Amino acid sequence: MSRKAATIALTALAPVSWGSTYYVTTEFLPPDRPLFTGLMRALPAGLLLLALTRKLPQGAWWWKSAVLGGLNIGAFFPLLFLAAYRLPGGVAAVVASVGPLFVVGLAALLLGDRPTVKSLLTAIAAAFGVSLVVLKANAALDTLGVAAGLLSALSMSAGTVLTKRWGRPEGVGALALTGWQLTAGGLIILPVALLLEGAPPALTSTNLAGYAYLAFGNTAISYFLWFRGIERLSASSVTLLGPLSPITAAVIGWAALGQALGPVQLVGMVVAFGATLVGQLNPPAKKPVGSSLGSFSTTEKNGQEVSMDLDGSAVRRQAA
Repeated sequence: MSRKAATIALTALAPVSWGSTYYVTTEFLPPDRPLFTGLMRALPAGLLLLALTRKLPQGAWWWKSAVLGGLNIGAFFPLLFLAAYRLPGGVAAVVASVGPLFVVGLAALLLGDRPTVKSLLTAIAAAFGVSLVVLKANAALDTLGVAAGLLSALSMSAGTVLTKRWGRPEGVGALALTGWQLTAGGLIILPVALLLEGAPPALTSTNLAGYAYLAFGNTAISYFLWFRGIERLSASSVTLLGPLSPITAAVIGWAALGQALGPVQLVGMVVAFGATLVGQLNPPAKKPVGSSLGSFSTTEKNGQEVSMDLDGSAVRRQAA
């Protein structure tokens, strides 16, 4: 029991770290540089993981890694940081939690997974909770920021479903696959950042500290801890940790930035968290090996692992 508790505690550090992204972005980084910020988070972390694992893609996994890296990193990070620049931290984080609804639809289209009543109701309830936070937040909301948050969730959801469909190459660990995606995503962002934002800005020591935290603590280490938890814990146990990210962002926004959250917003957060929790309390029994989902049994775990930057709870509800 004590070993399991320690594993849960270490795994929980990942979503807690991700929840701090919004505060770090607005308080430590240069303004109006979402592409450069996404680049600085992805590429250094990806190169570090490549150096540690010393594995490169083979065959079709070159283009698969590029596609997954584009969806999970190349599009996701810039949109995420654009939302973080233009929205209060708690609002931006909870907007992104609409991802479960996207995953339900995309899994039906790309995997042939018919949505269950539980998964649909849970996703809708989570989206409703998000809408309460977004529509009633005391801080002024920005249309572009909300759109960027929703698109970032859609991009990550598409990457998650494709990851589940393609699985993971034999003999390749989660750390190596993460390094491939971070590197590919960073390389995709690089030319776009140079074209649209120009040369990198002059960085202060505060900026450098913020980027170092995002790249290594917030990305490389957090992803490692999360994947380690997926290896050692049940899917439902890890899923329950996901809401720590928006909750952390909201708490930091309130405590450090003075962002007020009224009763309606608090209820919205509770609804979004409660929907995710209820969806995992009593998962249905696993289907027999010969069921229609049997062909995905070898990739289920991998799909979970790579989906965790934002809303892994949705994937595990689908897999349950």
